[in-house]
Amino acid sequence: MSSKPLAIAIAACLTLAATPGCQTVAKPDAPAEAAAAAAAPSVTPDIKSNPFYAPSTLYMHAVAFDQIKNEHYAPAFEEGMRQQLVEIDAIANQADAATFDNTIVAMERTGQMLSRVSATFFSMTGANTNDSLEAIQREMSPKLSAHNDAIVLNGKLFARVKALYDARATLGLDAESARLLERYNTDFVRAGAQLSDADKVKLKSINSELATLSTTFSQNVLKEANASAIIVDTLAELDGMSEAAIAAAAEAAKSRKLEGKYVLALMNTSGQPPQAVLKNRALRKRLYDASVSRGSHGGEFDNRDVILKIAKLRADRAVLLGYPNHATYVLEDETAKTTTAVNKLLSDLAPAAVANAKVEAADMQAIIDAEKGGFKLEAWDWAYYTEKVRASRYNFDEGQLKPYLEIDSVLQNGVFYAANQLYGLTFKERKELPVYHPTVRVFEVFDKDGKTLSLVYIDWYARSNKRGGAWMNEYVSQSGLMGTQPVIGQHLNIPQPSPGQPTLLTWDEVTTAFHEFGHALHGMFSNVKYPRFAGTNVPRDFVEYPSQVNEMWADWPSILPNYAKHYQTGEVMPKSLLDKVQASSKFNQGFTTTEYLAAALLDQRWHQLAPNQIPTDALAFEAAALKSEGVDYAPIPPRYRTTYFSHIWGGGYSAGYYAYLWSEVLDAGSVEWFKNNGGLTRKNGDHFRDTLLSRGGSSDAVGLYRSFSGGEPDVGPLLKRRGLDKGVKK
Repeated sequence: MSSKPLAIAIAACLTLAATPGCQTVAKPDAPAEAAAAAAAPSVTPDIKSNPFYAPSTLYMHAVAFDQIKNEHYAPAFEEGMRQQLVEIDAIANQADAATFDNTIVAMERTGQMLSRVSATFFSMTGANTNDSLEAIQREMSPKLSAHNDAIVLNGKLFARVKALYDARATLGLDAESARLLERYNTDFVRAGAQLSDADKVKLKSINSELATLSTTFSQNVLKEANASAIIVDTLAELDGMSEAAIAAAAEAAKSRKLEGKYVLALMNTSGQPPQAVLKNRALRKRLYDASVSRGSHGGEFDNRDVILKIAKLRADRAVLLGYPNHATYVLEDETAKTTTAVNKLLSDLAPAAVANAKVEAADMQAIIDAEKGGFKLEAWDWAYYTEKVRASRYNFDEGQLKPYLEIDSVLQNGVFYAANQLYGLTFKERKELPVYHPTVRVFEVFDKDGKTLSLVYIDWYARSNKRGGAWMNEYVSQSGLMGTQPVIGQHLNIPQPSPGQPTLLTWDEVTTAFHEFGHALHGMFSNVKYPRFAGTNVPRDFVEYPSQVNEMWADWPSILPNYAKHYQTGEVMPKSLLDKVQASSKFNQGFTTTEYLAAALLDQRWHQLAPNQIPTDALAFEAAALKSEGVDYAPIPPRYRTTYFSHIWGGGYSAGYYAYLWSEVLDAGSVEWFKNNGGLTRKNGDHFRDTLLSRGGSSDAVGLYRSFSGGEPDVGPLLKRRGLDKGVKK
């Protein structure tokens, strides 16, 4: 997942919704900053000592984490907003007629201090939060929303933009500049610039309340996950878990002052990893119940009312802006374009996915019956009996892989090595650069010509103060205009073993590592002029595509043996084991597709509601929606239930969770292209980089795919990959 800080700085993103797809960019060239600071007498005497006041002096403007304290953030936000409004007012009120340089380019340069603090702060609230940061987030969210509105609803500013847009054919702009002007006009219009003054007041109120509610939702999810962790009293109950996992559970209990007990932390998905190995069915059910009830069982972290308010406000805002619902508003600016297109993609796949899932369930029920289990397969049994079927059908289980998947080897001999073979990149660890947590590592990335390309922060371990999932963010984005190179963060949530024990990954964690580095490559290879188009600033339903393509190298014949080596003996993973991994690639795809589709369909059902259709009972609506879409299959809950669906209520995927599947259509076609053109070669890597990865959002997304692949998107390769190419509704 590509995750970027809240969209604030107009130079980076002018959208109505503050989403991870819209980024704030730290920019070290600061003439506008200096002018704004000099023009404003209200600078507090000590603000100049704030670490965010001036660009970082560290290598490549890396973040000075060793200098930043909690108390620096709020003053930096306040001063950053103040400076940017001075800059914006100067642009809007200047006497000279609007030109591309004095209006559009000038806006691209604004908000540099605000960009710096935003990029770091919102990374920390995701990766390393605390009570102070959460309080600041609650305070700043409505202020930042109001700040953004003060810019995008500035009538004089929009008049300049529109005048340029109306005359665009006569300006002689190059292609990227012309697209930038078009995007600014679109962004302003979509943000409400054409509304009446009275409606602008309504819009500002809605945006402010949504900012507060989204923050509340996200903080509730993290706190509920920590509060819902399962406490296990005896070692016997953990039968089936590895010694390392048991030791980690004991350490987690110890950190909570529960000596002699064990704690199983909850991941953000409905399914929980220990369910695949725990023999104790009652404990599996405890994990399941705790997971799927998050945010919906009362108490201070209950999200049901929060969700209903968000859904209503989003629907109200869409109508105010001239759209029937929030989904229609969102999709207009994505590659999918319409709710009809998204609904068709999801609903066409659902029957085959559920049918395949029921076949998988029958196989598991047969094992339960053969063992005289005396019970019907339930959701908390699925992962456990999936492994039994896998072991029976392919003569292996996931546990056989882990000794060959040690974390540092996966990173350096796998993820980095693939990037070297495909793109010519090399890596050097920079241990002298400060980090925000001792487990974070920093690497300098060198391009094929030996010149520095980027810095990347690797933060792969789970923590109680870190949100779930995996994501990429940028502290500094590439821009020819600003003369900046990318500084990127990579985040996973791999359980950290007890001291002295190796970190051995699951296959899913390995592919996630390759996936997230695909986002990083998209950011690293960015070669655009304007910050607005840098890196992953592309449509939400396109952003996952390059990262999904990068997953293909995880089991590529020349890559996997380079990193999949036994952590004790150094033995390369036997080919027979790799063959089993590949043979089982379509295994359990009924489950995988059904749980994803259930979540994606829920997202659409919530966001295709008109204001007068918002329900009063969130869980009843969820149940009815799943049933009406044909994905209400009890053994498979949605990957995320409504009350902890952070992508759509607290992140940037509202009406956009379908994007993973939409992007996978492009991904599957691209994998076929690589295979048909010689696979992993520098020629192919350079072609992918030059035609697509380097272009960011500077060109039409589907046009970039055509430029790379030479063809149109086709769902066929995706259906084949997922084993759904037979029996799908046409």
